[in-house]
Amino acid sequence: MSRDIDALAAFPVVTVTPNPSLDHTVEITVLERGEVQRTSRALVEAGGKGVNVARVLAKHGHAATAILPAGDDAQRMVSLLTPQAVKTVTVPISGAIRTNIAVVEQDGTTTKLNEPGADLTSAEVDALLAAVDKAVESHLVGTGGWLVAAGSLPGGAPDDLYARIARIAGQAGVPLAIDTSGAALTAAITSGADVLKPNLEELEELTGRDLRTVADVTAAAAALRDQGARDLLVSMGPHGALLLTDQGTWWAGGPALVPRSTVGAGDCTLSGYIHASRSGVDPAEKLATAVAWGRAACLQPGSTVPAPADTSQQRAEVQVVTEPDPGQSVKDG
Repeated sequence: MSRDIDALAAFPVVTVTPNPSLDHTVEITVLERGEVQRTSRALVEAGGKGVNVARVLAKHGHAATAILPAGDDAQRMVSLLTPQAVKTVTVPISGAIRTNIAVVEQDGTTTKLNEPGADLTSAEVDALLAAVDKAVESHLVGTGGWLVAAGSLPGGAPDDLYARIARIAGQAGVPLAIDTSGAALTAAITSGADVLKPNLEELEELTGRDLRTVADVTAAAAALRDQGARDLLVSMGPHGALLLTDQGTWWAGGPALVPRSTVGAGDCTLSGYIHASRSGVDPAEKLATAVAWGRAACLQPGSTVPAPADTSQQRAEVQVVTEPDPGQSVKDG
């Protein structure tokens, strides 16, 4: 089925990243606090959840447009994204794009240091929403393409920013995926988004529950669906992922692997789901593709996104279980 999916026609995708970043990744053997250490490799990529989604979907043939706020450093983002076939729409702001640093050890352990990002004024928020409205109208309406709103919210952005973006998508009849956390995720529950993609930790924070089994996650998802959420794609790191819809529950995972870097793996998981969201593709295959893309991302250096050969190889490793055992563990310990 995965070959059929990859053979289907590509579609346009517009991503919104309110808090983009310049992602610096350094690789070392073992991180030793308080010591001067030499890195074996250093990478710089345009980052932020929505930006990563645009990058990997563009690499798989989709026409990707990334909308993001940027100050004087806008050209740096454009110069990093243009060679990756990502069209960039920058919304001018007075602040600067944040820098995120990931320290990746030889065993795959990743330590992330993320700056908060520039505060947005109300006028800048309005300009961002106007850019989204324009891009949806010009790139997505009537195409079958997706809108993706992803990442943390910068200071000055209202908690319901993604809910406002959802209204734009809803009025245009365009499918929407949201990947965020905290108050922004809470506000998105009733937004009408077609899919929400929290990871396990974010779902625990949202529900205030310790989620240790499939039954726990299913109950948490049911509570969100009772509040108006639609499909939930819950990524759980080495424990695979769960997809919960009104049609049922599916789990997908694969053999244990040693990650080279986990930066952007969740973003690639969502991207795989969107890539597989074509007419006639069943939920199990959407989930399998999502997990394959996330696994492939873990084997890349830094925030490098996987190529079609990488995701196809991992798809062969992924297994899907329909209505998994409620007692199945979804976390270590």
